[in-house]
Amino acid sequence: MDATVIDRLAQARVLVVGDVLIDRFVEGRVSRVSPEAPVPVLKHATERALLGGAGNVAANILAYGARVSLVALTGADAGADDLAALCAAFPRLKTHFVRDRSRPTTVKTRFLSGWHQLLRVDAEEVHAMDAAVAGRLSAKALAAVPKARTVILSDYAKGVLDGATIKAIIAAARKAGVAVIVDPKKADAAAFAGATLLTPNLEEMAQFSGIRAHDDASAEAACRAVLERVAVDAILVTRGAGGMTLAERGKPPLHVPAETHRVFDVTGAGDTVIATIAAALAVGEALPDAVRLANVAAGIVVTKPGTATVLPGELRQALGEVHSASLVDAGEAAARVATWRAQGLKVGFTNGCFDLLHQGHLYSLGQAARRVDRLVVGINSDASTRRLKGPGRPVQDEATRAAVLAGLRFVDLVVAFGEDTPEALIRRLTPNVLFKGADYAEHEVAGGDHVKAHGGKVELLPLLKGHSTTSTVKRMKS
Repeated sequence: MDATVIDRLAQARVLVVGDVLIDRFVEGRVSRVSPEAPVPVLKHATERALLGGAGNVAANILAYGARVSLVALTGADAGADDLAALCAAFPRLKTHFVRDRSRPTTVKTRFLSGWHQLLRVDAEEVHAMDAAVAGRLSAKALAAVPKARTVILSDYAKGVLDGATIKAIIAAARKAGVAVIVDPKKADAAAFAGATLLTPNLEEMAQFSGIRAHDDASAEAACRAVLERVAVDAILVTRGAGGMTLAERGKPPLHVPAETHRVFDVTGAGDTVIATIAAALAVGEALPDAVRLANVAAGIVVTKPGTATVLPGELRQALGEVHSASLVDAGEAAARVATWRAQGLKVGFTNGCFDLLHQGHLYSLGQAARRVDRLVVGINSDASTRRLKGPGRPVQDEATRAAVLAGLRFVDLVVAFGEDTPEALIRRLTPNVLFKGADYAEHEVAGGDHVKAHGGKVELLPLLKGHSTTSTVKRMKS
């Protein structure tokens, strides 16, 4: 696999056509059972909404920095407005929605205590599109095909991808030389004849082939049975803990073992797989390499709660290209911290210039790391350091300082900030514990009030006397 593929993913242009929906999460805490019925009482705390279905596929592609056109059906209701608002948060997403007055916008609402799901309520109506609606949707999809480098048909069996629409999109893509990748929900694979790749799970593959794949050999046999009767170029069976099996016409099979991570939530893992393959194919990767990359991405996303995406930095880390604590931007840092916190991990934050790493730094960082599960280190940017320390500083640029910190086993993430204090960054990350040296008073610690207001705490770390960067620099100049 070409190591530059992760950077090149941002160049991908992908068309996604399918069933878009809203995943809504109502979160709270259960402490008692209702006296009216034997059911838990959820004390409401927060609500949030995410793009679901084909929308989550699009979100996964967008997380790589790529551009996406999304063609889908919505209701003519408040849900459609909510969906438009969610999409507006993605500047690289172009939507082509058709409103259908005969159905509501699909909304799946999950009620959770912690990450334990108590109940799911689906607001939806599934039926075939009428001719006028189907015509409008197909026209939007066909107009977008020539501008894409790959096309995804994301089928959630809500009535958007009917036979005629599928056939027309595949034919147009073939004519334009654009690969078509299908996440199928129909019982017969023949509905997707002409597609480049089908990505069924084990249950869907059993329906297609009549063979239940329980190992590499049976997975290959199931793929070959379908390839013999259906005109598709390749089939990728996603097998959960069994990994993936890719069968291409005229080529030996590829069996990719699952990435061995602690599985937190498998929700949306299939979306991550198809999104990663589509983005990789769009920038010229061969299908086997695209599958291998998708397998790595799937191994990352199942460690996250709920519907989630994978960031380029996480892929680099998983592929061993960089240390886990490499310098990331504030957006990626916030996403990682949110994931850690959702997993129940205690996240700590400390900051400094760390111009010349010395024994005092090591002592303080080690003290902090022992008190939390994950430690994030914020470093002043070069400009910020110069304002604070004067001309001639920093001695080392921020990339070098970050690389040195990244080499420490007890540092999990490094992020730079350009302001004189990390206040804005701390507000964005909201760590559980904010660490600062004992030469500060607690009320002087930037961001401390925010952390405490969100249930966290400020801890002052003991200092190792006789060690400072300023004194070291003076000795070097003397």
